[in-house]
Amino acid sequence: MANKGPSYGLSREVQGKIDRKYDPELEERLVQWVVAQCGASKPEAGKVGFQAWLKDGCVLGELINSLYSSDKPIKKIQHSDMAFKQMEQISQFLNAAERYGVSKTDIFQTVDLWEAKDLASVQRTLMAVGSVAVTKEDGLFQGNPDWFFKKAQENRRDFSEDQMKEGKSIIGLQMGSNKGASQSGGTGYGRPRQIMS
Repeated sequence: MANKGPSYGLSREVQGKIDRKYDPELEERLVQWVVAQCGASKPEAGKVGFQAWLKDGCVLGELINSLYSSDKPIKKIQHSDMAFKQMEQISQFLNAAERYGVSKTDIFQTVDLWEAKDLASVQRTLMAVGSVAVTKEDGLFQGNPDWFFKKAQENRRDFSEDQMKEGKSIIGLQMGSNKGASQSGGTGYGRPRQIMS
């Protein structure tokens, strides 16, 4: 699986489009945040270094654990050279990120990172984790909060029964308006056009 040869034709074009989505500037920001958040060592600059840094799942496990004050989601983080152990740790991170509040659509697949299929999706997942961490405002986020956007939060409004009844008598703008509408000056349907010679 990991020893896949070069791609040709349409497969190469598709992989080229996926590779172009990778953002080196975003990589720098994410590396700075992960180092500040969990104290990991910095990787080599570039796509290959970024992938090698995250590939075994240890940094990802430390990252998600640092966002919890107690009851860490990943109990055992261990360095291993075995592929299935590395992929298992990545999978544990993905499950923990989903439980943390990251949307399922924002989560990459294990092979996207392990085989470097789509590192841009890995970046999107890390951005989503950072956004959830900033939004929670529980004091566990480390780094610059301006690096991430805050997720929308519920703004619940409670209206009294009187306010609800009052709102039913108002014609909403979506329904249109009858002000200024008339049929004066209009021609009847189906009348032939008068041609003068």
